[in-house]
Amino acid sequence: MPDEAANVAREPAGLLAGASRVVRIAAEGVPLVAGAAVLAAVSFLLGFVWPGLLLAVLAAAIAAFFRDPQRFPERSEGVVLAGADGRVIELARAPLPNGGGEASTRASIFMSPLDVHVNRAPVGGEVTSVEHTPGEYGAAFRDHASERNERNLIAIHGADGHRHTMVQVAGYLARRIICRVRVHDRIESGQRVGLIMFGSRVDQYVPREYRVTVTTGERVRAGETVIAELER
Repeated sequence: MPDEAANVAREPAGLLAGASRVVRIAAEGVPLVAGAAVLAAVSFLLGFVWPGLLLAVLAAAIAAFFRDPQRFPERSEGVVLAGADGRVIELARAPLPNGGGEASTRASIFMSPLDVHVNRAPVGGEVTSVEHTPGEYGAAFRDHASERNERNLIAIHGADGHRHTMVQVAGYLARRIICRVRVHDRIESGQRVGLIMFGSRVDQYVPREYRVTVTTGERVRAGETVIAELER
């Protein structure tokens, strides 16, 4: 399905975007945090202490999930950055998805509910494809999740001349994939490109001209950790 899919959203703008930048929370989480915080305040004012405490804890938990820290990669040229926070659960040779051509290395990063869930561009370049595919909501750490689960593919023609592909994969708890880029958008390495809500994974397809620099089980940070380097 093309990028008109219902759960593919543009970069938030206006007051919501401003609030997101100030509090360092992804824009999709700002209304949820604000709502829970207001209800907590009203509960306290009315003398309902325990409900107020529970709502305050809920607001803090939502804020923690949607946290959106600044990231500053040390290098951006000749490298592929992690597109997600989490743990590398698989490194394997695999063909590009959706009939994309030659085999490459697929690096799969699993995000637990405790990880930052904002996704970032692995390289700078031009977005050439955004494809949303409906599917299951199985456990994202399973091998077959890449083929069966709901997912959103972002293909980038990198400044290095190579095709870079990342796939946002929904998980057991994930019920919404947010994508903030469109075809023909020019993006920078480490730029925010989306969000997956409540536990999921990101598959990155590294071109064969690159050498993978991470190992299975390693923890990575989106927009900062180098997962592959261009062979010289």
